[in-house]
Amino acid sequence: MIDGKRVLAIVPARKGSKGLPLKNIRPLAGKPLLAWPIAAARASAHVDRVIISTDDQGFADLAVEHGADAPFLRPAELASDTAPSIGFILHAVETLAEAGDVYDYVVLLEPTSPLTEGSDVDAALEQLVAGDADAIVGVSKLEATHPAFAVRKADDGGITPYAAASFGEMPRRQDIEPLFVLDGTLYASTVAALKRERGFCHARTLGYETARHKAHEVDDLVDFICIEAIASNLDTILSEDRASPTGTE
Repeated sequence: MIDGKRVLAIVPARKGSKGLPLKNIRPLAGKPLLAWPIAAARASAHVDRVIISTDDQGFADLAVEHGADAPFLRPAELASDTAPSIGFILHAVETLAEAGDVYDYVVLLEPTSPLTEGSDVDAALEQLVAGDADAIVGVSKLEATHPAFAVRKADDGGITPYAAASFGEMPRRQDIEPLFVLDGTLYASTVAALKRERGFCHARTLGYETARHKAHEVDDLVDFICIEAIASNLDTILSEDRASPTGTE
């Protein structure tokens, strides 16, 4: 609970995946991908219940082994490539409510962002409750991919700056406006706003700034290998972060 309100964490894990088949149960650093967000939700001080939303009984059984509840299977029409996420989210909320299990907040934690921690969930929920907002989503800084450094490529292969009149007018990294990107690490909202807005991102949404090493998403095998390397070297990454001075040359 937070501020007297009940919190439901949903981990979505449908069976179909084109970029990396069966990625939601692929072992990452010794445990299936779907187990990582379950662990994060269970580590949260504010989450009251963790459920899996899946269309596959095997996935459901595996999620239960790792500490989630699997009170139902997701209907097939909510598990296709084209089905919007809000469909399975509201299905979960409403199915539980019909059984008398009612929640005020929903947290969505996707297996494709496995490095999110329980401390992130708690900090995001606390930021949401303290602010004048209805939802909060994970965001991370655009650095190497900042649009100030983007270029266009002509048919002949030549390049020109996208956001500046010339290369000489492109800013230094220290001078660019900080920008952020939606990174998929976490989503949280009041149930009322989800039903009204049918999504997490709207005029009353906050951004929860995510640590750089947590902002990677699994879309394909390259992503998976990179994230596994990060997960296997977290102690080194965190110690380097603590030792490094702020700012860049």
